[in-house]
Amino acid sequence: MLAVTRYPSAAADNHQPWLVFLHGLLGDRQDWGSVLPYLNRWSCLTIDLPGHGKSQDISVNGFEQLSQQLTETLLACNINRYILIGYSLGGRGAMYHTCFGESDGLVGLVVEGGNPGLSSESERQARLQHDGRWAEQFRQQPLSEVLVQWYQQPVFANLSDQSRQQLILRRSHNRGDNVAQMLESTSLGRQPQVGELLNTRLIQRNIPFCYLCGEQDAKFQQIALENHFPLRIVAAAGHNAHSANPEGFAAQLLTFLKEC
Repeated sequence: MLAVTRYPSAAADNHQPWLVFLHGLLGDRQDWGSVLPYLNRWSCLTIDLPGHGKSQDISVNGFEQLSQQLTETLLACNINRYILIGYSLGGRGAMYHTCFGESDGLVGLVVEGGNPGLSSESERQARLQHDGRWAEQFRQQPLSEVLVQWYQQPVFANLSDQSRQQLILRRSHNRGDNVAQMLESTSLGRQPQVGELLNTRLIQRNIPFCYLCGEQDAKFQQIALENHFPLRIVAAAGHNAHSANPEGFAAQLLTFLKEC
């Protein structure tokens, strides 16, 4: 079972699903702390993914095993109706779980800046090599040095210097070997392209879906449009919208939840 924190709400009725939050690479379940106060009428569960937080000693060999870990964790927590909310890596895991996992209890899906997969074998091979190089850096170099380079990547271009330094400080508790293992196991190069299948599955099962993007995250807005995902924009935010603007993120999430 993955490490979790439960936030049961006295205001939630017995039939209301739980909100289940999955963080991104290098994060942990505490990343959602600034969003949760806006969701006090919903019972929430935050999860540490394998290799992260209190699940650092748990590893997976790919998305199938990650989905199985999620299923086992929800069963152990006695959660049988839930809405998945995943950021980046967590969003990719949530999409895979929806398409291929044991997800009978899933009644809603929210993806924040998650890539549904690469369309060609050459792109997948290039990504495997790219992630392999990063994995070696995480294994061999001091974590603080790698994080400085990591947050210089184009996807994090809208971070202010202060925000970048805060992220580096918050991520420094990770262990490089564990991050490397998870990065390789869940590389975008190993992930099936699920865009079309995801839309089909959601329609077949009548599962509400929204795709959240920061206003400044042009790359993932384009990905949403190309895959015909129902896009909602979080103002004044880049790729990590729930961190940059938790109130705006929560407002968009609550609007979606009213429609579920």
